[in-house]
Order: sequence, then structure tokens, then C-alpha cells
Amino acid sequence: MSTEALRPSSYLGEGAGPAAWLLTTDHKRVAWLYLMSLTAFFFLGGAFAVLMRVELATPAGDLVSDDTYNRLFSLHGIIMVWFFLVPSIPATLGNFLLPLMIGARDLAFPRLNLASWYVFILGSAFALASVLAGGVDTGWTFYTPLSTLYANGFVSMAALGVFIVGFSTIMTGINFIVTIHTLRAPGLTWFRLPIFVWTMYATALVMVLATPVLAASLILIVLERVFGIGIFNPALGGDPLLFQHLFWFYSHPAVYIMILPGMGVVSEVLPCFSRRPLFGYKAVALSSMAIAVFGFLVWGHHMFVSGQSAYAGVLFSFLSFCVAIPSAIKVFNWSLTLRKGEITFETPMLYALFFLALFTFGGLAGLFLAALAIDVHVHDTYFVVAHFHYIMVGGMVTAYMAGLHFWWPKLTGRMYSETWGRIAATVTFLGFNLTFFPQFVLGFIGMPRRYHTYPPEFQFWHVLSSAGAVVLAFGYLMPLFYLGWSMFRGARAPANPWGATGLEWQTASPPPPHNFDTMPSVSRPAYDYAMKGLQHETFSPHKDEA
Repeated sequence: MSTEALRPSSYLGEGAGPAAWLLTTDHKRVAWLYLMSLTAFFFLGGAFAVLMRVELATPAGDLVSDDTYNRLFSLHGIIMVWFFLVPSIPATLGNFLLPLMIGARDLAFPRLNLASWYVFILGSAFALASVLAGGVDTGWTFYTPLSTLYANGFVSMAALGVFIVGFSTIMTGINFIVTIHTLRAPGLTWFRLPIFVWTMYATALVMVLATPVLAASLILIVLERVFGIGIFNPALGGDPLLFQHLFWFYSHPAVYIMILPGMGVVSEVLPCFSRRPLFGYKAVALSSMAIAVFGFLVWGHHMFVSGQSAYAGVLFSFLSFCVAIPSAIKVFNWSLTLRKGEITFETPMLYALFFLALFTFGGLAGLFLAALAIDVHVHDTYFVVAHFHYIMVGGMVTAYMAGLHFWWPKLTGRMYSETWGRIAATVTFLGFNLTFFPQFVLGFIGMPRRYHTYPPEFQFWHVLSSAGAVVLAFGYLMPLFYLGWSMFRGARAPANPWGATGLEWQTASPPPPHNFDTMPSVSRPAYDYAMKGLQHETFSPHKDEA
């Protein structure tokens, strides 16, 4: 008798064919729809980045024209920020795990969840249409008056794409908030929730409160560009700085939409592979909420050189230093979680440790940008590019990879190659630092961003950065192959291969369609690694045997 016949029915086997997937209301399948879509956008945006780095290997603009280069970095930013970074962890891991982590059968609004993916695809269609039509040359920020008066790309089409995707974000945020409030298992009080759930909750609040401001800003751009309404054009009574205030009022909280879920992932992985409870659980949970609140108060630090009031600049500088405090609380508590731990270096743990190093370094660089005098010196240089990528790519994408590897056995019921996983994590870490650390030096010595030609004295650092980009590309491509291979040939995963404590590990891998056969109850705190029976389960390295 085949062991497959003894396995419980999983969500993966519940209905086959395109219609069963495209019309599903199962949160786990919707997570896969997002995962496939976001992976495609990640590699599309990454391809634009590689082209930019190849261009920048030489001082002369000898690969593409200046206009083409403008479109490359604009499309890279628009795709990576709006169509990958913002929805990445919430729409994939959040969608899949949130009901499992709180003992629910699905999200509060399953149909709304599926609708959010279709809205995302609709917005994506506008963005892809703008790419195929010739692209955008405004940068991902759509700054006025460039975007309203002078840009000759397909700005309105791209802006409408981002506008539509904003509704998908709001739908997801509402769904998460209601789910966490109303569908928790018996005994799962607020301070027994996994930190991943806390960060999803904080992220959802920012999604719901901040995204409408972005949507309004983009619609105003389209109205002025298409109909000539004087909103930002001073000749028509408008104010070009108004757009910056509106845009950054959303976009700085959006930084925390991107990084907070990554912090949640790391808070799950580090205790598991150090076999220790998370140090300072309540401080880590409440610091997530503090980050969400402070995120709405610091937008002006993007505008230190815009001519805003000196008093406003001092206030925003002070608040920018304040927002670093809850992030520092997390870093210190993660570090103390590792202290005296029984640490093992599985692939998820390597990615989490690399996140800790890169996020800390990038966060310290952010303190330089929060200081008025230094920001004036390095504003709009490669220093800002390096800082942003250390947080967003070194931080968020690395955490995303940690979470994807950590919960891959739960998503697929299969184990991947640990050897290849460790190699990919190490290559990614080395390639990332080789790519972006030279950009700190470039910015400090005066290299402005968004230039495709530059003086020869900057070439050494650009060559290092371009070489690192090639290594980084290989680091990101490797998981695509070995994770894809594992889906068909990987060893069967037990319910709890890592010996973790969360409710998601108390059901089969992959889970049944309704997650749990009986409603679970919770009587212990999160990360109770003093419990017995939480050792790593063993699994056969061979295929199923009869």
C-alpha cells in the first residue's frame, strides 16, 4: 500500500485545473497565486537592474541612451516597490499563514481575498502595458512637475496601475485586521500571538490608513497631466511641493509595510533555530505597533533640501531618530535571543542572521540621513540608494527568503536541498554586499544617483558594484531551481520538520483544505521552547516507498 494513500487530503489536491485555482477562495491557494505573480515581477524588475549595472560598468553611456536609462531605473523602481516589495510577505506568507497561526479555517473574507488578487492583476496589466508601450521616465516617485509637465513616457498608464494595486493592498489590510480580531482560537490572547501576527496587524493598519493618500496623489497627477487642472503647477495656482508632502506621507509608512513583515519572519526563525524563547516578547510586539505609529510622523525627512521650514526640518530630524528606537529594540532582543542558544545553521537561519547584519548596517546608515547637515551633503547621491537597498533588499528580501525556506515544507509538503539552500544564502549575502557597499562610498564622495555617465574616478566603485550585481543575480536564481525541483522530487516533509511551536506546525504538511480538523486551543505562550517533544522531526531523504 502506498504511503500516499495514508496521507490526509491536502489543499493542493483539492480540485485540479485552472478553474479550481483561479476561482478558489482558499487563502492558501490565493497565496500561491500571489507568489507566482510576485516572483515574475521580481525577476522582471531585477532584469532592469542588471541592465543598469552593465551600463554603469563604464563611465561613458555606451550601452543605452540617457532616455532609455531613465526608463530603466524608473521601471525598476516602480515594479520592485509597488508590485513586489509592498505586497510580497503580506500577500504570500501572510495570506498563507495568518489563519493557520491563529487557528482559523480561513481569512474573515475569503472572496475579498481572491478579489484582491484580481485587482492586483488588473493594476499589473496597466503597469506592464506602460512597459510595452515604451516605459516611464519619472522615477518610481512620480515627482512633479516632471511627471505632470515634462515627462514624455506613459506616466498616466503607470500611475493608474499603481493606483489600482493600492485597492488590492487596502483589501488585504482590512481582511487581516478583521481576521486577527475575530477568528483567534480559544486561549490565543493578544500576548500569546506569534510576532509574525503582530507585525501583520501593524502592517495592515498602515495599509488601510496610508494607501488612500497615495491613491489620491496619483489621481491628482493624472488629472493635471490629462486635463490641465492646476494642482501642482504654480502657473495655474498649484504647489509642486504639495505632491512631495502627499507622496511621502504615504511612502515613508510604506517602508514599514515592506520591512515590518520581514521583522515578523525573523522573529519566528531565530527562536526556532536557537531553541530559545524570543527575548522580550512584549517589547518586540509593542515595538511593532510603535513603528507603525511613528512611520506617519517622519515624512518630512525626505524633504530637507526642498526649502521647508528650518524648524520643521529639526522636528522631522528628531522624529526620525525616534523611529529608530523601536527598531533597535527588536535588534537587541533578537541578539539576546541568540545568547546561550543551541544554534543550528539551517537555510532559514542563515537568511535570518544575514537579515540581522544587513538591516542593522542599513539602519545605522539611516541615522546619517536623519541628521540635517549630513543629509544635505549626501541627498540624491548613491548613499541614499545604498541605504534604501540595505533596508529593502538586504532586509526585506532576505527576510522573505528566510520565511519562504522556513515555511516551504508547510506550503508544499516537501523538503528542499539544505546544501543548495546554504550555498544560495551565502552567495546572496556576498553578492549583496559587493553590490551595495561600494555605493555608500560613491555617495559620500559625490556621485549623484540616476546618472548614466560619470567621471572616470568613480569607475572602480561602479565596477565592483556591477560585479556584485551579477553574483547577486545568481544568488536569487538558485532558489528558483532547487525549490522548483523540490516540489516534485523533494523528500516528504513531516508536520513539524523544524520542531517549531506555532499552531501552523500542528497540522499536516501541506495542510488540509480547512487547515484543522478540530478547533485548536492555546494554553501556552508563544515560543515555549521549554516544551518537550519539540525536537526536529526526521524525514526520509528518498522518494515515497510502497
